[in-house]
Amino acid sequence: MFSNFLGKFSKDLGIDLGSASTLVITKDKGIVINEPSVVAINTRTDEVIAVGNDAAKMFGKTPAHIMAIHPLTNGVISDFEVAEKMLKYFINKVHTENFTLIPRPRVVIGIPLDITEVEKKAAEDATKLAGAREILLAETAMLAAVGARLPVLDAISNMVVDIGGGTTEIAVISLGGVVTWKNLRLSGSTLDNDIVQYAREEFNMLIGDQVAEEIKKRIGSAVPLPEELEMPMRGRDLVNGLPKEVIITDTQVREAMARSIYHIIENIKGALEMTPPELVSDIYERGIVLTGGGALLRGLDKEIAQATQIPVRIADDPLTCVVRGAGKVLEDLELFHNIFSPSASD
Repeated sequence: MFSNFLGKFSKDLGIDLGSASTLVITKDKGIVINEPSVVAINTRTDEVIAVGNDAAKMFGKTPAHIMAIHPLTNGVISDFEVAEKMLKYFINKVHTENFTLIPRPRVVIGIPLDITEVEKKAAEDATKLAGAREILLAETAMLAAVGARLPVLDAISNMVVDIGGGTTEIAVISLGGVVTWKNLRLSGSTLDNDIVQYAREEFNMLIGDQVAEEIKKRIGSAVPLPEELEMPMRGRDLVNGLPKEVIITDTQVREAMARSIYHIIENIKGALEMTPPELVSDIYERGIVLTGGGALLRGLDKEIAQATQIPVRIADDPLTCVVRGAGKVLEDLELFHNIFSPSASD
């Protein structure tokens, strides 16, 4: 009763709880938080020093007693207590302007397609302990499709490939449900690791994840570019331990990421092979939609289209598709009631 009373003074939230970033949306203000899923903790005092952007700046630069932690791995909670603290921080941050003493919002939150009951319960419990009065779970791929303005409730097939920071989810959706799907432990961070490994093998050089991500964003591509791109890559020489700089080209970056991109495309083909022929016909006509940060890799849509012989388009603002989908669901819970996953507590 008291929780419901406090709920009247709280904002309902949609949360995209990702391995790389957490986004939060409200009905009245849109996306209010878009920050890295990182928490910095003082291990001596067990005190949270920073969350989000401030914590991400500390990554790889902290003394021994301070740890910058990613509480989510492959889209699921790997450190329960830290995830709870991060969610609590973001929920309180949204309500700072409302003068709400104890926020008790209703929360729509995305979960991976292959989540186990234990992992689902961890997501529910962490969100509840962070202050939510009601938790509505929906599959991330479904929310991405809603955010991409696809008619997910109609008897029409929609194929979504959501390439996030921790996982890639491939889903065929019709009548408010996922018909066939594949969940890969391949993502934007996998492509970063490919570049790190390439630098080690080809240049005898150790680079950081942030350097690899910057290289991927600036000159990374899935297909040859009309004009060659290059940039300096800085790290540590593995032979003498001294700082080192080399020039890396888009061709080399493409070579580094080729195996992972090939694996994603082969799994898209695999998902199509499992899909009923009536739905494949719709997909052939309507095409495949790419969402998530990985969709921004240059030429990835062309590479997938060439391999599958199906039109491919990138959703508008693919990075925010999932959280915008959660926002649309919040606006009309009655319309979208069938897309919610049963609670692990039921």
